[in-house]
Amino acid sequence: MSARLAAFAALLLLGACAAPDRVILLPDDQGHVGKLNVSGSGGETLLDSAYAEARVKSGQPRRGSTDAASVDREFGTVLAALPPAPVSHQLYFITETDQLTAESRAEAPAILAEVAKRPAAEVVVIGHTDTMGTDDYNDKLSLQRAVAVKQQLVALGFDPARVTVEGHGKRELLVQTGDGVPEARNRRAEILVR
Repeated sequence: MSARLAAFAALLLLGACAAPDRVILLPDDQGHVGKLNVSGSGGETLLDSAYAEARVKSGQPRRGSTDAASVDREFGTVLAALPPAPVSHQLYFITETDQLTAESRAEAPAILAEVAKRPAAEVVVIGHTDTMGTDDYNDKLSLQRAVAVKQQLVALGFDPARVTVEGHGKRELLVQTGDGVPEARNRRAEILVR
């Protein structure tokens, strides 16, 4: 879970339809945290470490801290009910085709099986190209790549109605290059799962 999402989740957990009187900043799965400024009519405080908390009384936020065990005791059931954090994967293609590279063919079954484990997920597959060829050619090829990945997901049993495909051609390069440059890392499909 991203730090921003974790902070937002804490606000939702603790706010319950009204302005929250307690906010806890939770770390993401890798232990990273962002920053959250809690303000009231009597001042503000910055939360910038895992399990930092602010309690607001009479408009005055007071900084404190808690720990993972306390959060789990108080909010474990609610946190467990949250959907899985969004994930993103990349698959790469052979030049001027919608065929995966050997490395991506080897990775694809595990990635697609992981996606298929989330039957209620929404999936966006975005195809990309390098800068070889015309804009029109690359737009068509990038969409073909996205459709090819969608077909593989559907073959694994994923609901086709939950998969959106887009072709972005050469407009969103992973590696910036000039026109007419064959760059393998730009010939890809992003699989965004949320």
